[in-house]
Amino acid sequence: MARPYTDPSIDEYLRERLMPVEGTIPHLPGIEMYGNSIPAGTVGGDLFEYINFQQRYDIDARIQRATKLSKEFLEPLPPGASPRNSVDDHVEWLKTRPGYPSEMETEYRDARSSEQVRVAEDLHELYSTAGVLLVDAQGHGIISAKIASTVHDTFHAFMLSELDRRGKTTPELFEKINLRLAQSVTARNALGRSEKENAREIATMLYGEVHPDGHFRFVNFGHPPPLVFSAEDRKFTKVDKNRMVQFLALGLQIPEDHPDRNRYFSMQFRQRRASPADVAEITLINPGDVLFLYTDGVYDGSDEEERQELEAVMREHCHLPAKDICNALLEHAQMEDDHLRQIGEQDRIDDKTVFIIKRN
Repeated sequence: MARPYTDPSIDEYLRERLMPVEGTIPHLPGIEMYGNSIPAGTVGGDLFEYINFQQRYDIDARIQRATKLSKEFLEPLPPGASPRNSVDDHVEWLKTRPGYPSEMETEYRDARSSEQVRVAEDLHELYSTAGVLLVDAQGHGIISAKIASTVHDTFHAFMLSELDRRGKTTPELFEKINLRLAQSVTARNALGRSEKENAREIATMLYGEVHPDGHFRFVNFGHPPPLVFSAEDRKFTKVDKNRMVQFLALGLQIPEDHPDRNRYFSMQFRQRRASPADVAEITLINPGDVLFLYTDGVYDGSDEEERQELEAVMREHCHLPAKDICNALLEHAQMEDDHLRQIGEQDRIDDKTVFIIKRN
């Protein structure tokens, strides 16, 4: 006799939402990737997700739509007809302005048409692009999981808008997520940083996109920086820190030119909004090179002794598939947890996430 269905508990529900799904791993020529998360308790504040563009979005349909709009935007609106799109609507408004020159319509239609041509071209790049999203909410309980889930949902909502408008991700998407996690001056239920020093809700985020040539471009809000293991030198390589732009954790710093900057708490105003120049870049040059992404439950990015231990694990397993490398690093981190328990410092145990990108 089948058991009656029971609703999952909130921690079971959030854990299911935050765990990666192996069936969504993107497949790019010459690139192998694998990641996994282990919460410190029944549920944690780490979130890891593959962004498989080909699987998640109908790229063909989006390209066709952009191509259709590029042609439609060029066609003048028949007399007496209702506006068919945003271009028609704007042209009708332009005609009401004093001194409106007739050639302005053609120029505007040409510009908006070319935008859609570019959207179609950028969408085509998604066939050979894979994304990865890592979020680490402070703490490792249900509230942390809820914050991570909020970042996840916000990310995907803005991603839909980005692909419609741009055909790709831009720094504007991440500025919107940053504002979503900021503490509103007036909102009762806002997420982000509280006025009370002991009541902060903080999350770090790293989002990156990898290409078949081993090129990895990413934005970083307070997350530990990636490590690159050289197969040739059999050690972690030094990465130019000038190319590793890092903002504060989500919600802690609002750009001073944002129109709503005075509606949110901010540790300090950032001089400007994120731009393409703030997108960091790493390239896996040789076959066997490995990009190692992680959360601070695995490594906080500063302890030199721990870095050497992780390097030894990587050296021993670098010839294996990405999944095995990932599992070996997580196993090492769990052994460190066992040591913390033995010395009575189990309160230092945190959620763990490892993501491996390997160039074959």
